[in-house]
Amino acid sequence: MNHTINEAAKLIKNASYGVAFTGAGISVESGIAPFTGAGGLWNQYDPKYIEIDFFQAHPQESWREMKKIFFNDMHDAEPNAAHLGIADLEKQGNFKGVITQNIDGLHQKAGSKNVQEFHGTIYTLSCQRCGKQYDLANINLEADPPCCTCGGVLKPNFVFYGEGIPPLAYQKSHEMAENADVMLIVGTAGQVMPACSLPLLSKQFGAKIIEVNPQPSAFTNSITDYYFPMKATEFFNELKNYL
Repeated sequence: MNHTINEAAKLIKNASYGVAFTGAGISVESGIAPFTGAGGLWNQYDPKYIEIDFFQAHPQESWREMKKIFFNDMHDAEPNAAHLGIADLEKQGNFKGVITQNIDGLHQKAGSKNVQEFHGTIYTLSCQRCGKQYDLANINLEADPPCCTCGGVLKPNFVFYGEGIPPLAYQKSHEMAENADVMLIVGTAGQVMPACSLPLLSKQFGAKIIEVNPQPSAFTNSITDYYFPMKATEFFNELKNYL
């Protein structure tokens, strides 16, 4: 599986329906810690705080921890060369969008237009009582916990443990995965279901798989056609020399 970036670039340029699929690894170079592995968030915090049953029973305690886990660093992070590179591929037209497991909004900040947030986002919240939606920019995060005008507790619109995938993101992600003739996987270990089934679906429908990950993933020796054991920014900084 020893391929050059030039070979990958030719595949990307010739794609008729390219799709990027990203995980936490793409945002590490923007200063956002991954959930697992070295320096992972779940090595520092208890994941129970984003279990839906625990949140509903103990919203104040959950919110106090979520502010530390997500909102202190993630909100201020900026896209890196990999996010910008994926946005450029979409602008060029042969890549149709990105499916991301991330909730940090960095693909949108980088300029990507078609972003399917498979696990939701930190940038909107919903009232657990009346369902009213709020933008994060309009919420006082110093409140303990943040509440709706009706008095209901607000919940960030990312997927908690015990919740299902947002139906529209699920549907559109599957459509993109089925239509892809090239899938570019960046920064995911391929271990979180059902997200990790999407590259498998693309492969089943005939897509070529390009993978960028410093360490081998669950995809590397099973479905990957072109594997680059590199940091995401290194790959995209080199890739642009061939596009």
